[in-house]
Amino acid sequence: MAATKRERRAGPMVLRPFNLSRWFALIGLLSIASISAIAGYLISEFVTERMVRQEGQLTLEMVENLVLTEKSMRALLVEGIPASEDEPGGAFAHLARMPGVLRSNLYDTSRRILWSSDADLIGQQFGANEELDEALSGKLVAHGKHHEAKEKAEHLHLARAANFFVEIYLPVHDTDGKVLGAIEFYKNPVALFNALQYLNRSIAVGATLAGLFLFVTLFGVARRADLLISEQQGRLVDAETLAVVGEMSSAIAHGIRNPLASIRSSAELILVTDEATGREAAADIISESDRLEAWVRELLSYSRPLEEKAAAVSLGPILSRCVDEFGRELHRRRITASLQMPEQIPEVRGDPLLLAQVLHSVVANAIEAIQADGKLQIGCESQRGGRQVVLAVRDSGPGMTAEQLQRAGKPFYTTKTQGLGVGLALARRIVERYGGMLEIDSAPGQGTAVRLVLACA
Repeated sequence: MAATKRERRAGPMVLRPFNLSRWFALIGLLSIASISAIAGYLISEFVTERMVRQEGQLTLEMVENLVLTEKSMRALLVEGIPASEDEPGGAFAHLARMPGVLRSNLYDTSRRILWSSDADLIGQQFGANEELDEALSGKLVAHGKHHEAKEKAEHLHLARAANFFVEIYLPVHDTDGKVLGAIEFYKNPVALFNALQYLNRSIAVGATLAGLFLFVTLFGVARRADLLISEQQGRLVDAETLAVVGEMSSAIAHGIRNPLASIRSSAELILVTDEATGREAAADIISESDRLEAWVRELLSYSRPLEEKAAAVSLGPILSRCVDEFGRELHRRRITASLQMPEQIPEVRGDPLLLAQVLHSVVANAIEAIQADGKLQIGCESQRGGRQVVLAVRDSGPGMTAEQLQRAGKPFYTTKTQGLGVGLALARRIVERYGGMLEIDSAPGQGTAVRLVLACA
């Protein structure tokens, strides 16, 4: 019993429609922003590393030339005697006065400082240093550092004037290529720092603009796909509905027609009698039989496939014949009808019988909406340089609400008391089959206008 109650409360599960545009806007923005940020960071790091490496290479070439010309440095490395000062203009004075140098140290192979621009460091020996070990193995080491980075013991008393400095370790070789020691530079290359700042800003702006362009482009494609999918889903639902209508109407109509004909024949026999009551009942039977016959014809129109091949159709005779056919009904309801059509109107693509059926259905709906003492206007004009013809049917009826207007033209929806709701849906199907459109404009108290946009032949 409890399980039955739970099942009853649960009911069918309702699936919410998937909003492709909203999900792409969220996921796409996060993904593209992340990719742009990561790509910008990696490019910035690559550019910084390459430019710092280039700065180290230039410094290495300068020091190698200095070592080749000055024997005092090689002598100091070979003899291993710590020095606190150098003669003015000597090799060590040149090292200390190089542009942008904050500090320079000369190490022997045991990591002891033989000479330094900071005299307090001469003779000291610090702990493990991976960059110094690489330089003593004969490799050039160069990388940029910020003062917020982890400090080393040899950074003691290092000038803080610069926010960014380059740390360079250069191996010192003798004439045989043997590594005698290494020189450590702490440089503040202002030009390099400014260039890196400019490049990093340019990379950030470029990555942002590229990501934004990519997002806008892909969002436009996704938005268009979302609208197309929604439109195709709507058409698919309508097509499935119409297919069901066609199968159902074909079966029902054939089953109804024969009994309906027998009922009408029997009612006609009753009319020949002299009883007034019998004749009145027979008239009602015939009237209802005719109404059912009209419904059957309307349903059967769905079961017939539309011809794909279109012909050139002249609208003038169709419009005139339609107005004449409804002349008696217009007179009975006291409706004033007007037909406005230019003398020269291009022929349109379609089938004359089907277009006549479309116009007949639209005008019939307008007349029934007006009921009595109203106006019916039928107009036809050429637009877009003769590439399409617009046929408009306007009535002075009560109009439709926004909800009714949204559902108008859907199969089996109607605002009429006696109707199936398939006439306007069939009209739209026929018009769209030949490359046209059916548009409805209506508001409460302002009547309704149905516009048939037809492609010219």
